[in-house]
Amino acid sequence: MGYAQALNVYKETKVKTASQGALIVMLYEEAIKHMDAAAALVAEDLKKDPSKIEKANTHILKAQEIVTELAASLNMDEGGEIAKNLMSLYTFFLAQLSAANFEKKPEKILAVRGLMNELLSAWNQIASSASAAENRGQIPSGINIAG
Repeated sequence: MGYAQALNVYKETKVKTASQGALIVMLYEEAIKHMDAAAALVAEDLKKDPSKIEKANTHILKAQEIVTELAASLNMDEGGEIAKNLMSLYTFFLAQLSAANFEKKPEKILAVRGLMNELLSAWNQIASSASAAENRGQIPSGINIAG
């Protein structure tokens, strides 16, 4: 088994065995990674190397796909006000990323990235505390994190 194949098996296992909170953290991290790459490409002089426009577009679209997945995973029935607020934020993120893709402005990407980073910090705390509580046997596995 080659290194690349072993890495793919490891990543697949990591995702399959992760808790719901850990999966959300992974999605945020991946979206932020794509926004960073897109912002860096857009910040360059795209007229000098037009091939970077397509790369930036691909990264923005991937970030949008992840945000869409996060929005689709919200439990609006049980999530209450938090789910509604997250849905509003995700809708805003998608609009800003779409505008950034059209206008090729890194500021809009970075603004969304900053907000996503704040949410990532919150999700990291939620996932860590849920994992710690589960390890102490205080909550059943399969905790339902609305959002």
